[in-house]
Amino acid sequence: MSTNARLKDFALGLPEAWEDHPWGDLVVKVRKKIFVFLSTSDSVRLTVKLPVSGADVLTDYSDAKPTGYGLGRHGWVSITIPNDEEPDEPALLALIEESYRAVAPKTLARKIEF
Repeated sequence: MSTNARLKDFALGLPEAWEDHPWGDLVVKVRKKIFVFLSTSDSVRLTVKLPVSGADVLTDYSDAKPTGYGLGRHGWVSITIPNDEEPDEPALLALIEESYRAVAPKTLARKIEF
């Protein structure tokens, strides 16, 4: 299974998460709110809302940048893992979880086990 598939499966396993394809993109939503944009190609790319770790991610990942369309100023970060690098899947899963917690209603976010 590819890294992209594992990231998608993890995101879809969160409470009330579901897949959608607005604008042709693959996104995972909780209720009606997007919490992660995922790549549909072979490269590992994701966009997540990171109110806690966003600044660290922008310095830790060489190909991370604030998301365009004004989303970056609201804590959204786009991360690309170069094809010649091995993705740190546990770290990426933690970022998806942080984004979920930032977007999901608090009652759903509390359902995630620590």
